[in-house]
Amino acid sequence: MKTDTSAITLSFDLTSSSGSERAQFSIGEAVIAGWTGRDAEAVEKHIRELEKLGIQRPASTPIFYRVAAARLTTAGQIQVVGEESSGEVEVILVQQSGRLWIGVGSDHTDREVETYGVTVSKQVCDKPVAPVLWPYDEVAEHWDQMILRSFAGNKRDLYQEGPVAKMLPPTDLISRYTDSDSLPDGTLMFGGTLATLGEIQPSERFELELVDPVLDRRITHGYDIRTLPILG
Repeated sequence: MKTDTSAITLSFDLTSSSGSERAQFSIGEAVIAGWTGRDAEAVEKHIRELEKLGIQRPASTPIFYRVAAARLTTAGQIQVVGEESSGEVEVILVQQSGRLWIGVGSDHTDREVETYGVTVSKQVCDKPVAPVLWPYDEVAEHWDQMILRSFAGNKRDLYQEGPVAKMLPPTDLISRYTDSDSLPDGTLMFGGTLATLGEIQPSERFELELVDPVLDRRITHGYDIRTLPILG
């Protein structure tokens, strides 16, 4: 069997009702699920709004963009080119050793590139993820009660907030992507994002969290954005 040399290793704290342990996951496939809203009419309305701005209609809804696994990072800083990128808080799904885990990450995207190539824009920026995961089976029954939030800038201005119920549930996304009830081992999928509370905007720092009000716990992560100059 040929070794997948494109896979990367990420370290996570696997936190469950029985405790926490550190583990290393080999991730060979990274997927960004887009247009995952449950309200089909609202999704179509937003697509038409973006078309007016020159952003091409997706080939399908939802759509599953592939990015290099090397773009995934748990680091506290990323580097971007130019000042037109911004973060998006999203649930992440991680399949490892036959078990599904969930966490939170940011689909950091170059907005200027997005206007002429969404797939390319997904590849341009690193994708920060929190180094903590929960077992999906511990939250499946109360999935819709969980909350996503993000904060922009050093003053932590609330940027996004809402229930994960606004997006398609993990089982639905997985079945649409794989035509089965599970992801391939070593796959990490972003599950879609919420609308911003104001304008989409770049910032020097981005923080994100996934809150489980039933089990009274949360996963948090933050990263600084270092902007590199465009010289021509």
